[in-house]
Amino acid sequence: MLTGDNERTAAAIAAEVGVDEYHAEILPADKASFVEAERAKGHTVIMIGDGINDSPALSKANVGIAISDGAAIAREIADITIAADDLHELVSLRRIAGKLTVRIRSNYRFVMGFNGALIALGAFGVLPPATSAMLHNLSTLGVSLRSMTNLLEPS
Repeated sequence: MLTGDNERTAAAIAAEVGVDEYHAEILPADKASFVEAERAKGHTVIMIGDGINDSPALSKANVGIAISDGAAIAREIADITIAADDLHELVSLRRIAGKLTVRIRSNYRFVMGFNGALIALGAFGVLPPATSAMLHNLSTLGVSLRSMTNLLEPS
């Protein structure tokens, strides 16, 4: 945890949220430098911030997350904005991202396989062009409808 707060406040917050390592009285440029150094080591960095002083680090992180009650510049720079004081949203966000990745890959494999088969069948004269076009459009409609299903509903 990197914070501009004093040592005492930082220690209390770290203990409350279960953070093992923290750095207090960190300047905005130092936060950004820390994020850059971690990325240079090959780490994926998620930065959560709410103030103007967090903006440089938010912009350097792989994923910048702003707190909705924070400064407008932090919300603008961040990739994601979550409700204030509810870090549990990150768990839902991670679950949605995983499900979305699975869905995208599944849709891609289906579309490539199905359209590849249509091209092959058309090239060998098994399917006339009109039938291939109709099947292609129906598959596109099916994938689009599947993509609109709610990712939060239990499977």
